[in-house]
Amino acid sequence: MSSLYLPATIKFLMAMVLVVYSGALPASLSQLDDHFLAARKAFQEGKAALVHEHAQRLQQHVLAPYIEYYQLRMYLRTADITTIEAFLTRHENHLLADRLRADWLKMLANNHQWQLFEHEFQKLIDKKTELLCLAYQYRIEKQDQAAIDSARALWFTANSMPDSCTPVFNTLISRNIITVNDRWARIRLALEAGQTGMARYINRRIPEGEALNVDELNAAAQNPLHYLKTRQNKISTRADREIALFALLRLLTSDTNPALVKWYQIKDKLTASDQSYFLGRLGYRAAMRHDPRALNWFHDAQRIKDTYPMTDTLLAWQVRVALRAENWDSVLDGINRMSAAEQADSTWQYWKARALKAKGKSTEANTLLIPLSNQHHYYGQLAKEELGTVLGTPQKSVQVGEAEVIAMEKTPGIQRTLAFYRMNLRTEAYWEWVWTIRDFNDRQLLAAAEVARRHGHHDRAINTASKTTDLHDFRLRFPTPHREVLRHILQDQDLDEAWVYGLIRQESRFLSEVRSSAGAIGLMQLMPDTAKWVAKQLGMANFQQNLITQIDTNLRLGTYYLKYVLATLDNQPLLASAAYNAGPGRAKRWRDTERSLEGAIYAETIPFSETRDYVKKVLKNSVYYSTVLEQDRTPPTLKERLGIVAKK
Repeated sequence: MSSLYLPATIKFLMAMVLVVYSGALPASLSQLDDHFLAARKAFQEGKAALVHEHAQRLQQHVLAPYIEYYQLRMYLRTADITTIEAFLTRHENHLLADRLRADWLKMLANNHQWQLFEHEFQKLIDKKTELLCLAYQYRIEKQDQAAIDSARALWFTANSMPDSCTPVFNTLISRNIITVNDRWARIRLALEAGQTGMARYINRRIPEGEALNVDELNAAAQNPLHYLKTRQNKISTRADREIALFALLRLLTSDTNPALVKWYQIKDKLTASDQSYFLGRLGYRAAMRHDPRALNWFHDAQRIKDTYPMTDTLLAWQVRVALRAENWDSVLDGINRMSAAEQADSTWQYWKARALKAKGKSTEANTLLIPLSNQHHYYGQLAKEELGTVLGTPQKSVQVGEAEVIAMEKTPGIQRTLAFYRMNLRTEAYWEWVWTIRDFNDRQLLAAAEVARRHGHHDRAINTASKTTDLHDFRLRFPTPHREVLRHILQDQDLDEAWVYGLIRQESRFLSEVRSSAGAIGLMQLMPDTAKWVAKQLGMANFQQNLITQIDTNLRLGTYYLKYVLATLDNQPLLASAAYNAGPGRAKRWRDTERSLEGAIYAETIPFSETRDYVKKVLKNSVYYSTVLEQDRTPPTLKERLGIVAKK
């Protein structure tokens, strides 16, 4: 890259390097932090001179590399290779080096400096899609078949892609590597996801005379039932069929039967593949509503000779609706049709084992359950219990030595993280921490988790300790902060302490000030209206919303509400956990109308993915907390906590 430096820029960068590595002016830590925050703000506002002014006071600050990054990033367009490479070498394997390299790669691609781009791209660790597509632009021109195949795979998505992918896709379209059928496939993906804008965009790449009529598409989006009533006898082209299928799917999002009625009226105008496609989606939507007819529709979709490929998502719901019907053959059929990667997931390993066991194939089932039982998650615990083993006090819990913890605390990346937390820059702290621990071994992870615990960052401690593979410290994975406060409150509520801790761990990771995107607040993530209602029940005078973040108040309100939903839902922790996350009405509605359900099946068939994941983790947490808390009584197993859910 040729130097385009102006004299002033050269002087600035020389001064920058001197600033970073010369002696520090004495200042209090608080003052230095203030200068860092000011420099960061100046960088965000593009005020280079102000960044430079603050940098002079920050040369020995633990976050000095960020100041250097800010300065170089602002002059990256005119910086020469030597200056950039010096920074990358100095901060090799640092988060900032990867960020700067990513920024530099975009500039190299824009300047068509492809050889240098390729050299630096190989060193990039976080290869985001935008940069992958830049690499594909060059490699496809070199007839790199692996790049062609990888780029083509990116095409099949409902979502918009970075601008750098557009030239790649245009090249593949011009060579007919992305065929007309591929373009229709992406339109269908977009329409199924409700991304009509994306569908219209791809539609411009359909040959003239074959494309979707945009006015018809808009009409189907606005009133699908009316569209189908008026157009059901005018379906002849592929474009007509795609819009008709889109209208049917729009109807399905709100109710099954109206879509089913229209389906019978137009299905003969669709191809066999189209019919298979719709029946799979009909089964999916019906399964999420716990409609027992769903299983037949899934089977019908797969009986058609020209079967449209079922996605892993659809097959997962075939398995779930089969579980509710206790149709173990269909459970096995759905799992066996999944991709290899999906079949390997612990969810389907467990349920495949259960299906095999139900069919009398215990040896095959145990072949799956035994390795699964060694994993410390929900399905690992269920597998243990299926094999007749319950979780006892973890005998192999490892605690690292004090010297290891002290050494870890002095690690530059950990120091930078702690500095960011000190300044309440939680996003920067998160990314610095994640980057720093990414290649740690088990002992290093445990030492880092202990550092986080000592500094009160329980979320980092939990997530870091949970990454270990062979050496585990379950007290770091399942911490018990505020125990005296909570135990005092629980005396009034008669709630299982392990369950409450399991719920708080999942709700907030013990961050007392955290607020969710939905507006839930504090340790037990209370919605303001719920908190206000509970406060009234408790007779709390002069209650104000700002009290919700107070630890004792949040725990009082949250445990009262948890006890309330538990009492209204058959005193079942499973139902109460679901209700705490998604509301009591939904928890009741998800029960079966015809039969009682094994709790694990109820949990597996919760239609909201967030709530489904939530209840599994809360109850798994509860089992582990029972051992960590060393409760006197024999704690219930996970299956006992899940229980049996009575029919409606």
